[in-house]
Amino acid sequence: MFVPRSLKVKKTSDSPQVAKKCKVSVEEVKGTPDPSCSVTETPNGIAGTIQKQEPVETIANSVTDSIAKSDSLCSEPDPPDDESVGKDSEYEEPVKSFKKSQRWPEPGEPVCVMCGRYGEYICDSTDNDVCSLECKASHLACMGKGLLADILSRSQTTVDTSSQPACSALDTAVDEQEQDYSYRQEDFISSLTEEQVQRVKRELGIVTDGQDVSRPIIEFEHCRFPPVLSKNLSKAGYEAPTPIQMQMIPVALSSRDVVASADTGSGKTMAFLLPVIIRALQRQTRRAPSSPTGLILTPTRELAIQIERQAKELVMGLPNMRTALLVGGMPMPPQLHRLKQSIKIIIATPGRLLEILKQKAVQLDGVKTIVVDEADTMLKMGFQQQVLDILEEVPKDRQTLLTSATIPIATEQLAERLTQDPVRITIGEKNQPCADVRQIVLWVEEPSKKKKLFEILNDRKLYQPPVVVFVDCKLGADLLCEAVQKVMGLKTVAIHSDKTQHERNRILKGLLDGDFEVVVSTGVLGRGLDLVNVKLVVNFDMPSNMDEYVHQIGRAGRLGHRGTSITFLNNSHKRLFLQITNRVKPTGSQLPPQLLNSPYLHEQQRREKQKRKEDTVVTKENLLDIIRRHDRSSVRK
Repeated sequence: MFVPRSLKVKKTSDSPQVAKKCKVSVEEVKGTPDPSCSVTETPNGIAGTIQKQEPVETIANSVTDSIAKSDSLCSEPDPPDDESVGKDSEYEEPVKSFKKSQRWPEPGEPVCVMCGRYGEYICDSTDNDVCSLECKASHLACMGKGLLADILSRSQTTVDTSSQPACSALDTAVDEQEQDYSYRQEDFISSLTEEQVQRVKRELGIVTDGQDVSRPIIEFEHCRFPPVLSKNLSKAGYEAPTPIQMQMIPVALSSRDVVASADTGSGKTMAFLLPVIIRALQRQTRRAPSSPTGLILTPTRELAIQIERQAKELVMGLPNMRTALLVGGMPMPPQLHRLKQSIKIIIATPGRLLEILKQKAVQLDGVKTIVVDEADTMLKMGFQQQVLDILEEVPKDRQTLLTSATIPIATEQLAERLTQDPVRITIGEKNQPCADVRQIVLWVEEPSKKKKLFEILNDRKLYQPPVVVFVDCKLGADLLCEAVQKVMGLKTVAIHSDKTQHERNRILKGLLDGDFEVVVSTGVLGRGLDLVNVKLVVNFDMPSNMDEYVHQIGRAGRLGHRGTSITFLNNSHKRLFLQITNRVKPTGSQLPPQLLNSPYLHEQQRREKQKRKEDTVVTKENLLDIIRRHDRSSVRK
């Protein structure tokens, strides 16, 4: 259905008597207004007849007629959000039929995704802003998620009016099934022996810690998701779950708190999105429109935008499932508008959410599940207190999911404060780089870095555009971008926090679409983003710590794709010599002799060995070994 952004106008005793306006009828869509008829919108009800020989350019107009026809046949109006408003005491402005009837937006107002006019309505099928029925029809026809094929297949047959009651009953049954969903372990999973389950977990590198941990699933079908959600999963390209999804989804669906650590690009986002959506689908007690059931916190705007895009793919066609994106760098008025539309899931950065909480534009007392994504970055960016302030507004009986590629000690301490009896899930070795990324470490002195980068960009074996080059400062990003563009003649762009959010979104979209050959970035692209077409990452400046190193090289190995990372190293990074040796050497990659022969590395190795000796705990098993080592050292002396 359409969700109008315009406020309802209440009738007063001194108001002039006017005829009640209504939504668009079939005749009005065709150009002949009929104010006596009322039509409501449904997400998927599209009918009518389109001739096969009709050109593609005329599909949108035909679909407009189809939408209007089917809306009157196969839908029920949503109940009003405010029960105190009487049926005869309010009026609604008519839904705009054509974009030419819609005004242009004021600064900060929502914008139609098709024509750029005022996005007065929210299309439930896609959860995007549109200005009129015409643009909605065009939007549905242009969607790349199978909607056009669905429209064409439906339009090849004439609607049988006698089947409409059955259609309505079927829709109601589907809604009931989706709202009554509860996770139940599949019979096949239950039939496995404990030895078989442990073998599966060992082969997949799944390590769990906690009481009564749910068994991992093997296929998405084992979760028995609602049909619409399963269809959306398939359309989005998720055919089989990754190891983190196999284990985290059933645990989270069982309402347990989770602390999850897995490689970059391992599918953590989908692992927490599915439980959040399922929890939002379950029938809840009546709540305020501005009180969501799911809250996802992320450290960066780009990551929040990506998560909301993935959430929209999954909730398409589900009843009354709307998301809201609350991030800084974007105008606040459209975000406040959005919160008035009975939002179910909020994806936000902590700072902007706190701003909106202070304005009392949103309530978090209905939140059932909260996700803290990239939890370690939250700490490093100074968001810990903001996260704690937000959690004060969330009920104590919530479910908490914490995810990250690295879980340092400080993050473990935060997890203990935020979770209750959590299940800890680790995929692969803890805090290790993605196994799908080939790591190359080169010894390059500071004055030679640009020359070495140009050599890499000229090497046909290594250069696979688009290439992401990470630097440590904003000025360095701009200067290096200019140098690459001037010397190499490649399409190059720089992205960092001084860019406006509009510019950052444009650059990120261009990177995903292949419009740029080289992107020079600070750490804004280093966390969580699915840069699936990036095969080569260059750390022009070595990150300040190994956790950042793990995340940045992980941009080149997303969701099972192979990639390469090249890191420039010199004595400026001497405090990290031992850590990078321990991370890279087990992969079989060759380390530069300047690093292996460095006195700084030898000193760090000696200290590490001494520390291990001091930390040795005397037990019955190792007591004799300690005595023998002590005797041998005494003889040498």
